[in-house]
Amino acid sequence: MSDFVVEEGLPYPLGAHWSGHGTNFAVFSANATKVEVCLFDGERETHRFELPEYTDQVFHGFINGVQPGTFYGYRVYGPYQPEGGHRFNPNKLLLDPYACAHAGDLTWNPAVFGYKMETGDDLTFDERDSAPFMPKCVVVNPNFDWVEEAQRQDVHWDETVVYETHVKGFTKQHPGIPEHLRGTYAGFGSSQAIDYLTALGITSVELLPVHSFINDSNLLDKHLTNYWGYNTIGFFAPDPRYAADVPNSLREFKEMVSRLHGAGLEVILDVVYNHTAEGNERGPTLSFKGIDNASYYRLLPDKRRYYINDTGTGNTVNLSHPRVIQMVMDSLRYWAGHMHIDGFRFDLGTILAREVYGFDEQSGFLKAMNQDPLLATVKLIAEPWDCGPGGYQVGGFPPGWAEWNDKYRNTVRDFWRAEATPGALAPRLLGSHDVFDREGRRTWASINFITAHDGFTLNDWASYNNKHNEANGEHNNDGSSDNHSWNCGAEGPTDKPDIISLRERQKRNMLATLLASQGTPMLLGGDEFGRTQRGNNNAYCQDNDISWFDWNFSDNAEKQLAFTKRMIKLRRDYPILRRSRFLSGDRDAQLDLRDVVWINASGAEMTQPDWTTGWVKCFGVVLDGRARKTAIARQGEDDTVLMVLNSFEGEVDFKLPQTSAGPHWSLLLDTNASEEAPGARFEFGSTYKVTGRSFLLLAAGEVK
Repeated sequence: MSDFVVEEGLPYPLGAHWSGHGTNFAVFSANATKVEVCLFDGERETHRFELPEYTDQVFHGFINGVQPGTFYGYRVYGPYQPEGGHRFNPNKLLLDPYACAHAGDLTWNPAVFGYKMETGDDLTFDERDSAPFMPKCVVVNPNFDWVEEAQRQDVHWDETVVYETHVKGFTKQHPGIPEHLRGTYAGFGSSQAIDYLTALGITSVELLPVHSFINDSNLLDKHLTNYWGYNTIGFFAPDPRYAADVPNSLREFKEMVSRLHGAGLEVILDVVYNHTAEGNERGPTLSFKGIDNASYYRLLPDKRRYYINDTGTGNTVNLSHPRVIQMVMDSLRYWAGHMHIDGFRFDLGTILAREVYGFDEQSGFLKAMNQDPLLATVKLIAEPWDCGPGGYQVGGFPPGWAEWNDKYRNTVRDFWRAEATPGALAPRLLGSHDVFDREGRRTWASINFITAHDGFTLNDWASYNNKHNEANGEHNNDGSSDNHSWNCGAEGPTDKPDIISLRERQKRNMLATLLASQGTPMLLGGDEFGRTQRGNNNAYCQDNDISWFDWNFSDNAEKQLAFTKRMIKLRRDYPILRRSRFLSGDRDAQLDLRDVVWINASGAEMTQPDWTTGWVKCFGVVLDGRARKTAIARQGEDDTVLMVLNSFEGEVDFKLPQTSAGPHWSLLLDTNASEEAPGARFEFGSTYKVTGRSFLLLAAGEVK
């Protein structure tokens, strides 16, 4: 004890902060009576200090001599009154909500529960020490030299192509990454990984959760694991399971970000602020539940023993409490400011905008976000739904936010399996103006996706009518049965050439549609080469080769990768495909032109019957690059393009329309002849034989 001297310290900043000669500890609790800091040498508790001061609901103290690398946790005293919402139990070692690094894994033992777990009665009180079974917090040295940050680039929304992937899944089997770095931040930041991403042409990597999270006990019992990571326990700490050098996981994460930035790539994090890993009243006591359960969680007003479960995971973080909003905002500012993250995708984002009475576009959290000067500089993406009442809010977020657009996904999937009309698809191609065009929002507010981590991969969308989730151990009852998919004539793998050919073309059709649509495209990692999960549409628990990328490419995988690169390049080369201003189809009286003209197979403008007749499955759209880019009446200088989409099973004779934007049409892309070099010329009025189920892209003039 003589090595350490305890002083009053400060109530801010929250967490453990090293000063150069000691560490200040500060933890919020509105209802606790005492807080102790416990120091550990590995797994052995060596010291225990009471935080001496309590200021503005914050317990705090400064301990001279506590250095970076020290393992610690809290013990918090207070009433154990579950029926009143209080679950204090000082026998339980608690993780600091503001810890910047964790070490070790949770061992599921009855001692990590605040009640006598074996009884099933959460009103009981458990006196066993949980410390031997708990991960520990680590005091960190925050200094880092961002040597490659000089290359960091701002990626404008209209240039953004998002690539959603998983640190481990992407790197685990990559033959070019050194074996000891596979599955880690260092592996993802390796030159082999970065070279692949930059060659693909994407601008922004969106990583599935990397905040420290817990493996669910029920999954471990089935020899499975929480692979996706939507079970957060630490909102400031990168998960050590992805670190090649666990004691320096924070530094390793920063080095990964720095290297990605050095290559001109953005880093977006999928973040889970809607619930924690502590579950409901029968869940473990790991952090927030034992620090101040009644403040951190939404409890039933008339039965405070129980939790409001708008997330479907047992608990809901209480974003109506100012200190809880502060924690989330502090976390976001930490990752944006200190960790140099470029954006966030908010899991079950509707939860964060809920007040006691439901979703509110002017909720405390959204107000706090919208006025924050640092967070105004990063990309904010909402998953605009949850499973609570009124939880579906696509289009409901305020200006400044982008949103995952599942209407886009479902409509594009349905169109290419000939179950959606051109009239249903048209607004999706134009950035879903019917959903987002309000209050000055831009096309980029629509995050267009055809696949995501949750659901079928693109390959499986074209290969399976039904989910095949048997490996999850839930008798195929988990995951959605509403996949808008079509197996093209056989369920799963086949050796029939005609089915294989159709599937390959369908995948190209989907990718081409995604990358030619107005809005922000999001590509699921692996879709660029046809990754399969063998029909599993809910691989959240599959930390194995169901989820890991297989880098041994077949000929078809190589061809699809080349096609995806080509399509991303076309999006970059033809800016009319990515306008930030909504295209409307209305005549611009000042410039005397229309930005969009919809074309039927006869080469004429679409009529009302064309839109409403169910048998019309082939149509085109001319996007005029001369249309104004801003409100200023100034003609644009972009090339004009023609898109033709045919979801009919048979060939269609399509008469190419006339435009004053160029002398003729030049072929950029035909998904039926994906390997042919572009540039073939076609005169206005000539007929192009559009293959059944295929996509065309032509430019008015010469190919770039």
